[in-house]
Order: sequence, then C-alpha cells, then structure tokens
Amino acid sequence: MGGVMLICLLCLTAGAMSVVRGEDPYLFFTWNVSYGTISPLGIPQQGILINGQFPGPNINSTTNNNIVINIFNNLDEPFLLTWSGIQHRKNSWQDGVLGTMCPIAPGTNYTYHFQVKDQIGSYIYYPTTAMHRAGGAFGGLRVNSRLLIPVPYADPEDDYTVLIGDWYTKSHSTLRNFLESGRSLGRPDGVLINGKSPKGDGKDKPLFTMKPGKTYKYRICNVGLKASLNFRIQGHTMKLVEMEGSHTVQNTYKSLDVHVGQCFSVLVTADQKPKDYYMVASTRFLKNVNFAKGIISYTNGKDPASHEIPAAPVGWAWSLNQFRTFRWNLTASAARPNPQGSYHYGAINITRTIKLVNSASRVNGKLRYAINGVSHTDPATPLKLAEYYGIGDKVFKYDTIQDEPAAKVADKVVVAPNVVNTTFRNFVEIIFENHEKSLQSWHLDGYSFFAVAIEPGRWSPERRKNYNLLDAVSRHTIQVYPKSWAAILLTFDNAGMWNLRSELTENRYLGQQLYVSVLSPARSLRDEYNIPDNSLLCGLVKNLPKPPPYSI
Repeated sequence: MGGVMLICLLCLTAGAMSVVRGEDPYLFFTWNVSYGTISPLGIPQQGILINGQFPGPNINSTTNNNIVINIFNNLDEPFLLTWSGIQHRKNSWQDGVLGTMCPIAPGTNYTYHFQVKDQIGSYIYYPTTAMHRAGGAFGGLRVNSRLLIPVPYADPEDDYTVLIGDWYTKSHSTLRNFLESGRSLGRPDGVLINGKSPKGDGKDKPLFTMKPGKTYKYRICNVGLKASLNFRIQGHTMKLVEMEGSHTVQNTYKSLDVHVGQCFSVLVTADQKPKDYYMVASTRFLKNVNFAKGIISYTNGKDPASHEIPAAPVGWAWSLNQFRTFRWNLTASAARPNPQGSYHYGAINITRTIKLVNSASRVNGKLRYAINGVSHTDPATPLKLAEYYGIGDKVFKYDTIQDEPAAKVADKVVVAPNVVNTTFRNFVEIIFENHEKSLQSWHLDGYSFFAVAIEPGRWSPERRKNYNLLDAVSRHTIQVYPKSWAAILLTFDNAGMWNLRSELTENRYLGQQLYVSVLSPARSLRDEYNIPDNSLLCGLVKNLPKPPPYSI
C-alpha cells in the first residue's frame, strides 16, 4: 500500500512540475571598463577597453535569454553603454542612453539586466557618453534562434563576427574638444576590421579560417563614427540571410554597402582554390578612400592572398539600387514559430505622419545639427526619470517640433531637449528628409520598423504609391542618401522613452537626436516595467520619493 501511495505521489509531483514554466536562462558578465594604450593605425592613442580587450567581448546569446552585465567604470568620467537593436520590451530603463539613464559615475558600478525577448539576429553595443565611441568599448551582440525554431539555412561550420568601422588617430577626448569648440571631426584617418588594420607585409595573421567546401556565417556590423563602408571578399560571393533581426530573401552579392550602425549576416562558402584571401572594407561617399584588409585563410592553403583587391562600387545610385533588392523572407520564422510574413503591415491604416528634416547650422558661432529646427541637448535629469517622477514640466516640453516642419527649417535652430509625444499603439509613418549633401543614417531604439522606401528628391503623399507594402525588411536602422528621403512604418506599442538618433556620432553629439515618449494610459505592468531597484538617480529626482509602482 505504501508503495502505491509513493507512486501516486510521484505522479502528482511530476504533473505539477509539468505546468510550472521555468524562467528563461540567464547569462552573467562582469566588465571592467578602463583606459589603455592602443595603436590600431600604428599611432599610440588612449583607447577604452573592456576587460582589457579592444574591441570589447562578443556576447553570444539565444532568444529570450536574460543578460546581466555588471559594469565597473574605471574611467575618470561618466560612462554608459547602449545595446543597439535590442528592443528592451517594456524596459527602456536599460537602454543605456542619457535620456533614460543616469550615467555610471567614475569609480562605481552598475548592473544592466535586460532580456532579448522574441528577437534573433546580429547587433552591436557601444558607448553613448561623451565621445567614448571614438575610443572603443564597442562589440558584437548576437542572438541565436532557439533550437525548436527552424532557421531557413543549414547550420554553418562556424559563426564569425566582423566589426568594421572608420577610425581617427586622435583620442576621443581630443575629438570631443573639437566638437565642443564648434568644429567638425573631418575625415577619418583609416578603417579597422575587428580593431585591426593589417599592414599587408606578409606577416599579418589570419582573422578567420575556413575549411574547403564548408559554409560559414559572417555577421558584418559597421561600428564606425561617420563613414559608410563597402564590404567584399576576394573571389567569394556572399548570400545575405539576416539583417538587423530579420531573415531576408537570400540574394547573393559580390559586395555590400554597410552604413553606420547597420548589421548584415551572410553565408560564405569556401569553394575557391585553397589559399589566403582578403576581406576588404572601404569608405564610401568620401573624397579620399580609406580601406582595411583582413586575411581569411583556407586551412590547407599555402599561397598568400593576391594583391589585386576587388574594386568598390562608385556613387550612391548603386547603393540605393542595392537597398531595393533587400526583401523580408515571408515564409521564415524569426524568434517565434509563426512566419514573419504573417504580420501584414501594409494593411494597417496610418494614424499619424511625422516628417523629420535634418540640418546643419551655426548657433552662437558653433556647429550644431538639428531635427526640424531643434538641436537636442541632454538635461541633467534624464527625460524618462523626469517623466516617471512627475516633474517632466521642470525638465522638458513635449512636441517642441511639428509633424510638418517649416519650409526653411534650418534658418533658426533652437537648442533644447527634443521630445515627441506619441499615442500608445498608434501605427505611425515617419519620413526622413535629407536636404544635405552627405549621407545620413538613422536608428530608433526600442523598435523594429518597416523600411518601405528610399527615393531621391522631396517626399509628398503621392510617393506612397511607391512604398513596399508587402515584404520590406523589419529593421532598426535606415540610411538616407543626399537630397533624398526615406519612409518607415511602425506601431508604437513598446511603452517607454526611446531614442531616435543619427548614427553619425558627430551629428548625434551635436544635437541630431530626439526622444519618443510612448506612455500607456493604463500605467500597468502589462505595458511597462517599474523602475528597477538599482536604477541610478541624478538631477532633480535624486532625493525624491519613488512614485507608486505600476500594478497588473
């Protein structure tokens, strides 16, 4: 009898356990951020290292993982990291920008805790304080698919992260002084691949190796400050499979234009003669072309790479045409089992159109960049904290810009916090108009949007007939070519305060950014998390009592 009761008890226990859902896995990291001397272009300069590394460590995660990173700031000034492309659902508290977080003071630490909820793909992290991005502390962040979700290609032999970007030999503090004095950074001094610029003297070690006949995944991200880069591999083609969190139609390319802040994943098959080959990253749309080469070595190859480098494309029309070939893979599952194409964004009615025009002007004799005539400045109290604590009116004003900017928007520029108020769950159209002679790259935190069009000229409602309303790629960054416009569509369904910024670091630092306030009227945990217990407080909220918490 006792044995029967024991068996029944075990059965009941097993049944109870089967309905308890365990929490998603955690990944823990401890990062020490410090100065160190680096010489990526052969000239010693002060770099910013994470655990002694330049670039920083690569984060390898899986959909829905919880990522916990304890950051010790050993610099002599405040520091923050942002996780570009990670959506932080209901959790703008962890976004790592000065509009939502107080920076980590020198000699102190802060622990980020965020979840890569319902995401896959290739991303980057980098500093948002001062000009720290020009010193390093950037790295790759990959989110792999869960094993139960099919991926629309066979598992590669290996998975490589390729961080490409322009570079300046002057220190980040010197570059910041340039901007503070009212001057531009000027042209970059070179290009790096994974923090290196190989000399090409036959002594360079391979960055990557490939076995003959095998296929490899390369995650290519532009972590630079200013320049769009063209990426190509000697003698090899690249099959595009993923872009900023979305599986794409698998077109094959000889080269790819990767604009600042963007990430592409490609498959490359080692189907050529066993030897060394160069991967090349070269600047686009600049008067003087800089480039970097990195060696890919076949495991059984003996011959060196050819010195004949594949030519880069010329002009931005080529780049625009390449953008038009990018398509969302409608049949592939991304982070969830349902196909990407099951979301029919083209059938949703637009409730609001916001046109954003970027400009460059002088304010009190100093260079400033603006959006719709407002050049953003970060107040001492982060915007999100001011809003949450109910003192927003003491720190900023909502909607200092209009949805339809004035005709001569650059004539009078105002320096002030730039916050756009939006209605929770509204489906919005945002138009980026670039009246300048240089290319622009825009990024939105907290969201992916549908990049439905890029065209030359000025936007008008009639241009909507040219939108891709079927299979535009869902992504978080979009380029706008000179004297051109771009259109994106999205639903503002992620409550929080979210940064929309130029990915060109000089432009962002000098005001070309804004924040989108997305408030849920319910003030419910279903829509937004409460402020974390370990949140840093500064400015006007430092000694205020914490507001009543949200509840279900």
